[in-house]
Amino acid sequence: MNEHIPFQTPNLVWDSTIAIYLFLLGISSGAVQLAIAYRNSFKIEKPSENWMIRSAAILGTIPTLIGLTLLVFHLTKPWTFWKLMFNYNGTSVMSMGVMLFQAYMAVLVVWIAIMFKDWLAVLINRYLPMFKFVLPWIDFAESKLLKPIEFVLFTFAAVLGAYTGFLLSALISYPMLNNPVLPALFLASGTSSGIAATFLMILIAGKLSGDSKEVHFIHKFEVPIMVTELGLLVAFFVGLHFGGADKQLALHNALTGTWGMVFWVGVFLIGILIPLIANLFGSHTVKYSPKFIILVSIFDLIGVFCLRFFILYAGQLTLSLIHISEPTRPY
Repeated sequence: MNEHIPFQTPNLVWDSTIAIYLFLLGISSGAVQLAIAYRNSFKIEKPSENWMIRSAAILGTIPTLIGLTLLVFHLTKPWTFWKLMFNYNGTSVMSMGVMLFQAYMAVLVVWIAIMFKDWLAVLINRYLPMFKFVLPWIDFAESKLLKPIEFVLFTFAAVLGAYTGFLLSALISYPMLNNPVLPALFLASGTSSGIAATFLMILIAGKLSGDSKEVHFIHKFEVPIMVTELGLLVAFFVGLHFGGADKQLALHNALTGTWGMVFWVGVFLIGILIPLIANLFGSHTVKYSPKFIILVSIFDLIGVFCLRFFILYAGQLTLSLIHISEPTRPY
């Protein structure tokens, strides 16, 4: 019988703050990858007026900044966060993550400046004329460096999505988390959440029709990503089942009790099964209805949110027998 109390796991190292942080980074990673893929598939005359680009600018930056803020306050000594930002440790997965975030945000800001150069020019000319020297550099980057910048940004976004899985894998004391499938699973589920968040942005904020080319483009990725996520979940659990006594115990503890309900109802039913069936068997009229897309996107986000909590909390229910000392944070 699983007697663990939710959110009060005895061996808990990382809590709900980290789960939310992982969820937000996945949205950022997925939205940016999607926008770059879209921009390279269609000729966009004015990127600043396109809601796929606008969504990436918003979803790429705000969730990441919120996530980093949460991470800072989760540190044992939050006022020392600057040490993480400027003192890199090659043996610390957290330190490497901070370096990745800095590089990702730097390239993302450059990409946003190029996409919104007309807005930026108006802002600088009207309020910040001392920064006019920046505008020719932006024009140069757009004409000569845009393709390399987008390649680097896409790569950083993908690595960021997978990094959240590597971050949990650093907790080697927990057999469920010490799993090579986690980075791929978090990349797939993060991309799925980025797709869902982008759908909500373009349909609610952008008020685009369900039959717009943006919606048609995103729909091409929706089902393949869900199927990939489902396959990785199966691989994740199969690996636990055949991974020895520790991992089998971790699997049993995770899929029973409260966190088992979170997985079966929140992750599997709401987050994967219902959206997948709706997209596979719904009529064209239904699938391209804005209300339907918004509802399915909300289900998708709920599923990914539950997955982050499930992996983090259920993964910390069971300690490996060969790591019986108190686990420590990998930073």
